[in-house]
Amino acid sequence: MLIIPAIDIRRGKVVRLTKGDFSKETIYSERPEDIAYIWQKEGARMLHIVDLDGALSGKMENLDSIKAILRRVDIPIQAGGGIRNYEDIKKLISLGIKRVILSTAACEDRRLLNKAILDFKDKIIVSVDVKDDEVMIRGWMKSSHLKAIDFINELEVLGVKTLIYTDIKSDGTLGGVDIKKIQDFLNRTNLSVIVSGGVSTIKDIKDLKNLEDYGLEGVIIGKALYDRKISLKEAQSI
Repeated sequence: MLIIPAIDIRRGKVVRLTKGDFSKETIYSERPEDIAYIWQKEGARMLHIVDLDGALSGKMENLDSIKAILRRVDIPIQAGGGIRNYEDIKKLISLGIKRVILSTAACEDRRLLNKAILDFKDKIIVSVDVKDDEVMIRGWMKSSHLKAIDFINELEVLGVKTLIYTDIKSDGTLGGVDIKKIQDFLNRTNLSVIVSGGVSTIKDIKDLKNLEDYGLEGVIIGKALYDRKISLKEAQSI
């Protein structure tokens, strides 16, 4: 199971939000590339980067920071946030991004999603950000009015291979993961799934590890790593 450190970027700084609330922000560094290097040095096999400003504005706002990270590390990176056109997808892949994350665009522009999958295949993954069983979009500020399971079924038909499932109410809370909810989610899809939100202890990692046979590919961890509630090296050893 992949343990994937999250690097959320806002105004060029590494931050963490609580439940996606932009008014509840903690700044951890003004140099995202340094944080990326730390996680690589501690053994990360992949990084998860989100342009938070882009998620709100609908266009990439922190591309310079992403480029700086790419220059500093040589492990695979998956990146998203404000990627809503074909040119930006192509640009990120040409820069060396391993997987491009689509969220709002996947909900609102099926033609773009379909073309991206046809052209870039498993380099495209979709983030399904869920609150009260509905998929949220535009930086988690708006409901798509799509039920999560209906959306996931459609993604599978379109040819998506991997998705990120985020429980918004747990994200950034250090409140633990709802293993039953995650297992139920995994049981309802044949896709490979990366989960995000609420991981706070090594026990959470161990519980998630037990779901690998259900299609769990990895877990994204943010606040627990930054606040040193979890050691990346210890988590990797589970």
